[in-house]
Amino acid sequence: MAKSTITYVCTECGGESVRWAGQCPHCRAWNTLQEFQVKKASRDGKARTSEYPLVLSTGRTLYHYNSATMTMREAGITEKQEEPFFEISAEDAPRARLAWGELNRVLGGGIVPGSLALIAGEPGVGKSTLLMHAAAQVAASGRVLYVSGEESGQQVRMRAQRLGALEPSILLLAENDLDVICETIRSELPRLAIIDSIQTVTDPGLEGSAGSVTQVRESAARLMRLAKEIGVPIFLVGHVTKDGSIAGPRVLEHIVDTVLYLEGDRRQELRILRATKNRFGSAEEIGVFAMGEAGLEEVPDPSAAILATTAQAAPGTAIVAVLEGTRPLLVEVQSLVNKTSNNVVRRIANGIDVNRLHMILAVLEKRLERSYGTSDIFVSVAGGIRITEPAADLGLALSIVSNENSRPMPDGLLVIGELGLSGEVRRVGHLDRRLQEGARHGLTRALIPAGSKAGRPSGLEVVEVRTVAEAVSAAFPTQIRSGAFIKEAGISVS
Repeated sequence: MAKSTITYVCTECGGESVRWAGQCPHCRAWNTLQEFQVKKASRDGKARTSEYPLVLSTGRTLYHYNSATMTMREAGITEKQEEPFFEISAEDAPRARLAWGELNRVLGGGIVPGSLALIAGEPGVGKSTLLMHAAAQVAASGRVLYVSGEESGQQVRMRAQRLGALEPSILLLAENDLDVICETIRSELPRLAIIDSIQTVTDPGLEGSAGSVTQVRESAARLMRLAKEIGVPIFLVGHVTKDGSIAGPRVLEHIVDTVLYLEGDRRQELRILRATKNRFGSAEEIGVFAMGEAGLEEVPDPSAAILATTAQAAPGTAIVAVLEGTRPLLVEVQSLVNKTSNNVVRRIANGIDVNRLHMILAVLEKRLERSYGTSDIFVSVAGGIRITEPAADLGLALSIVSNENSRPMPDGLLVIGELGLSGEVRRVGHLDRRLQEGARHGLTRALIPAGSKAGRPSGLEVVEVRTVAEAVSAAFPTQIRSGAFIKEAGISVS
């Protein structure tokens, strides 16, 4: 008979405790321990099989591997043995490259066999759409198993038909039982398995409803062991909470090999796929996609797509060059300074850390002797891009000054530089790539930190500045009137 034990699991870090306490002993978070009853399966219990066989479009039936009655050798699964580390060849597991270069970039070059990836995002942002496109691309060279725990088979088929992803090699399984899912993956050995979503999967050997801390953690751990054992890559879809974090225990992000976030406003066109963890590549890469009537499309040149909607000669706009992984991006920063009679002023930043905005305003007030105590300031990054590096500080400062003075910056101006607390403009990394990206898109002038050892691309005039005051003078040249010019030259006019 199955035995049950009571344990307390932290909802923040996933740590377990034998008794309840007000503070988690692992991550020191308060009031995060929740009681869970873990039911362990008996030794003589048999694995559960599906009550209804899965009939595919080809008309054949899937027979599930049962570990209680069938050995791994009989099921065609080779048992692994230990081997010296230096004899392991990375070429034995080549990456499966997809048709979309943007997706390959975020994954680190393609899908690694035996990897476990987690794709998270807000509801309706396009997670299932993205994975359906990926399934259609992988299905060109092998079978793909798509497990849907939230939608019926008819609903998934309707979405695949709308996206043009109806491929005979895509196998659909509408199931929530983890035993059935694992047995199907073992028997089919697909080139890719997609589970939509991990919060709907339940292990019958454990207590708790779908989406609970125990179910999510143990289901992900079991899928991870399965992926490493048979070499099948598995993609998991994860929901997010109101604050943007992945629903479930924090340990879920530690179990998987890759964590991807699909960002973007559902009312906008662009979608950003950002890697926050990747054991097989850079964790700072992004992929840019556009949502249309036929689903998602990759955007191989995101700078051109962002600059296509840039306002010409508008006060408060500045073009900056940011680096996402190894790719430079040209984005537009917009600012609005509005005088108000309210006692409490507002500081709203979209795409930029609001604390960074407060620091830049303090530098402008101290070093340029300006006052923003009676003004509401709104800052936004066009295209839904989120800027996290300080190379856009100088561009943000100039956009605020531009809108305050109602003077647009010259057309074709690129601003690059980090702003220090004393008003100095600091150097940034990979300046060559940023300047080349600006020259490639037709920009004619660039403000960069002084002393930067970077090349000068043809067609791009580079101006070095040391302080924010010099940057303001270079971006907004003062027009000398004829009378002042005559007076300076010492010419007497009769």
